[in-house]
Amino acid sequence: MLTKRNLIPLLILPLLLSCMSASRPVEDGDVDAVSSATTWTDPELEEGFSEPPLPEIRTEGLTAQEINSMEVYRSNIRAIVNVTTINLYNSRYTGIYSQQGSGSGVIVSDEGYIITNKHVVADADYVVVTLYDGTNYQARIVGSDVESDLAVIKLSPAGRSLQTIQTGKSRDLQVGQKVLALGNPFGLEGTLTTGIISGLNRPLQTADGYLLNGMIQTDAAINPGNSGGALLNSRGELIGINTMIISPGGGGSVGIGFAIPVETALRIIPELIETGRVNRGWIEIEALSMTPNLARQLSIPFIRYGVLITSVIDGGNAEEAGLQGGDERRGVGLGLNSIAVGGDIITSINGRDIKNVLDYFSVLESSRPGEEYEVEYIRDGSMASTVIVLAERP
Repeated sequence: MLTKRNLIPLLILPLLLSCMSASRPVEDGDVDAVSSATTWTDPELEEGFSEPPLPEIRTEGLTAQEINSMEVYRSNIRAIVNVTTINLYNSRYTGIYSQQGSGSGVIVSDEGYIITNKHVVADADYVVVTLYDGTNYQARIVGSDVESDLAVIKLSPAGRSLQTIQTGKSRDLQVGQKVLALGNPFGLEGTLTTGIISGLNRPLQTADGYLLNGMIQTDAAINPGNSGGALLNSRGELIGINTMIISPGGGGSVGIGFAIPVETALRIIPELIETGRVNRGWIEIEALSMTPNLARQLSIPFIRYGVLITSVIDGGNAEEAGLQGGDERRGVGLGLNSIAVGGDIITSINGRDIKNVLDYFSVLESSRPGEEYEVEYIRDGSMASTVIVLAERP
């Protein structure tokens, strides 16, 4: 039996019921520093400022598991931040009003670089970072990547010594291992929850239509506002970036949460800092997913899956590798569109099955321009292959 499920990015928005009050007009005296870049000033540190010490752990009567959770919290809380986004709108009926969202972030550099989810800061007019002690700093978006749903933002620490997160490995994880989630659900800063690894290598589709591969599934309670926060192992090492949950009712956690593996974040952070984007490889074609229904319309019922090339870019790498697109004169109607038929059908790239366009994007997610990829395809009912030098993704 199929059941309806909601895949929810863990960003608090006013439109989520019970999460935040609805947007309202801004009144005189109601706009604080976070809503205007022109009036914002970061806090000034007093001479001789040093981070206050954390209170000692009282271990008497506690179990080893409790002590471990407390130690992980203490060693990482200063590396977790609250990320508030502000958008200002002008309505002819209500005047200027603001809308705020809230997520989490992880400090990855003492220079002030912070990793979070792209959907946390997407289209934000202003971004404000709140540290563990409640101090606010204005941040700027350094770079973002829609395919991995990750972004890097930066604050200016102004002489303050920032604690950074220690990174671990997610590729060695096993189902049943203890994990801890640290973030700001529903704006409750510095919230720690615990659980286990419930599953590994889960593929999930984002709201933007991209496929996130290798996702870590956990039953640690994560909720709206946890987006961009840390998933930690029992050694206090970062193993993932909390990103979304499945919630049948569209609300909070039911014990099915997902995190992006830390290796994905570590791979793209330097490039986001340097260029603001991730430069991936590309095959210069236009294509669509082959389905059994489409195959029947094209009179090739033996094809069950793949990516149909409708056109190749003139002079592009696909044309140079010998791939062929469809013939527009043999177009077949599909809804309101006409599909050029007769093109090659890609079934495998670098040994990975390509069943649809999501698989196609997924296999190229970690690619780089200039790399050589082997492409297997069907032409006129026969299998063939070619090697293609990847171009730069537009």
